[in-house]
Amino acid sequence: MVPSAVQLYKYPTAPPKGSGFSYSCHGSDDIVAKVEERISAWTFLPKENGNPFQVLHSGLEDAKEKFDYFGNKSMLELNEPLMATVVLYLSNVSQGGQILFPESELENSHTKNKIWSDCRKSSNVLRPTKGNAILFFNSHLNATPDRSSPHARCPVLEGEMWFATKFFSIRTITKEKVSSQLEDDDCTDEDEHCSQWAAIGECRRNSVFMIGSPDYYGTCRKSCSAC
Repeated sequence: MVPSAVQLYKYPTAPPKGSGFSYSCHGSDDIVAKVEERISAWTFLPKENGNPFQVLHSGLEDAKEKFDYFGNKSMLELNEPLMATVVLYLSNVSQGGQILFPESELENSHTKNKIWSDCRKSSNVLRPTKGNAILFFNSHLNATPDRSSPHARCPVLEGEMWFATKFFSIRTITKEKVSSQLEDDDCTDEDEHCSQWAAIGECRRNSVFMIGSPDYYGTCRKSCSAC
């Protein structure tokens, strides 16, 4: 995996804020395997229920937008009901990126009604700090969804953020399912404008940015039918 190098390649239009990429891995080497072991020991959650790691990068983002820690996936797109989510912070963030739980019983009405530009005023305890991790449960002990678990992520307003997410499903994740997920994750678009760019011929004119090269993971591989 290499850091996002979007700025080195020509955007068909002005680059949107927050552009980056995600990367999936699952016990692919000794380091990843050791991290998974430590997470399982810390959380008391079985490794067999763990989905592949998602390593994500976020640059500057629109202060008025809402974000989360699912990256390119939405909660509805996950194949299995979630039991728990672990977020690992891989870098510090100059400003922004905090995690919020709007539906939590700990949140008062004033906090719930905050506008998103007030994210920067949230508690430092929830501020992204390199080396820290957050665990929250998406389901109750009886496997019913925990309605207080939906989260939001404050936009990155200064600097950049690298983080990894690990989703634990209620049911065991088979090797076949992991392989299928990794294959699906390999064929993605990293920008919402990819289909438009592909339609006007950018796959051919701007192939390094759109499809990729040995040193750069293409931004629009799915729309360019490169995978």
